[in-house]
Amino acid sequence: MALVTGASTGIGRHLAEGLARRGMAVAGLARNADRLQAAMDEVATATGARTLAVPADVTDRTAVEEAAARVREELGPVDLLVNNAGVVDEAEVPLWEAEPDQWWDVVSGHVRGGFLLCRAVVPWMVLRNRGRVVNLASGMSVRARPEYSAYSVAKTGLMRMTEALAGALEGLDVRAFDVSPGVVDTAMTRAMPVWQGYTDWTPPERVVEVVAAIAAGELDAWSGRYLRAGTDDLDTLRRLGPDDVARQLRLVPYGDDDPLA
Repeated sequence: MALVTGASTGIGRHLAEGLARRGMAVAGLARNADRLQAAMDEVATATGARTLAVPADVTDRTAVEEAAARVREELGPVDLLVNNAGVVDEAEVPLWEAEPDQWWDVVSGHVRGGFLLCRAVVPWMVLRNRGRVVNLASGMSVRARPEYSAYSVAKTGLMRMTEALAGALEGLDVRAFDVSPGVVDTAMTRAMPVWQGYTDWTPPERVVEVVAAIAAGELDAWSGRYLRAGTDDLDTLRRLGPDDVARQLRLVPYGDDDPLA
């Protein structure tokens, strides 16, 4: 069973339907109850899968804990958690011109939201010794854009959380991954000035394929690592494992004499 946050629109909505088409029961979580219910009803009608709409704000600890409990009670244990919910900077401005509360809301939605969902779901995965966590990363996880400082900070923070989680889970059949979806044609990306006129969209099905492969245990060697839908070849990932710290955030030494090398 999959729990997908931000499931009412955009990439989350695509993931909910794509996973349902592959035979998974899907619980969707989002703030807007009516829109979420409509989306999950559409998924159920289109796929015949069991679905559940669970309205909640991912930054609200009590709401998240109650939502996770309801999912377990009504659909059963979570095998796959996808932390997708989150927003982007309201305006393309340098950090010092950003509206402070909105800037922090962006960071909190991704980082606090991802943390609270993991805190509510992962212990049950550990008890069963079974589960996969996918945190939706971004190209801005690994290279900041100055006009999207909050989103860059949020996505980098989420990536660090993934690595910490994967390390704590070592030796268990519970794993965590970062998946960057590429640039998917959604309302959020179309609202971002940086993507005006952009046409080389990543098909959402490519994102579903990567997440489904993770859910199936096909990419376990890449736990704690960054994968990118639309660029990474799944057959190659299935065949190869990462060397050393490949696909993890690390300092690049300035030379052989760098004391941090």
